Amino acid sequence: QMQLAESGGGWVQTGGTLRLSCVASGDTFSSSIVAWFRQAPGKERDFVSAISPSGRRTYYADFVKSRFTVSRDDAKNTAYLQMNRLKPEDTAIYYCGVADRELTTATIPRPQEYTTWGQGTQVTVSS
Repeated sequence: QMQLAESGGGWVQTGGTLRLSCVASGDTFSSSIVAWFRQAPGKERDFVSAISPSGRRTYYADFVKSRFTVSRDDAKNTAYLQMNRLKPEDTAIYYCGVADRELTTATIPRPQEYTTWGQGTQVTVSS
């Protein structure tokens, strides 16, 4: 079964930059959609971004458009989330998830569609 491990989180000031990585074990990564979600204390897990197999399509939540960029390197079984111009409201634990079936534009943002999750990486943005 696939396992995921996120890294790259940390503490930055407003306007700072972080690059998150999601490394997968297993041989089905390249054929899977990969998504990033985030969860702040006491809040639900919110969709951030996703990338289709082969990286042909990318999806973003409105609140991160033009600031975050999702990418993948299937040769390394790794997905990335480049986060620029970070704001205090971006503070959360960031998780990557993989779905075991094809998703639609409507279902991509739903966390229940993803069957495998990493342990998360903490991002803290100070004002």
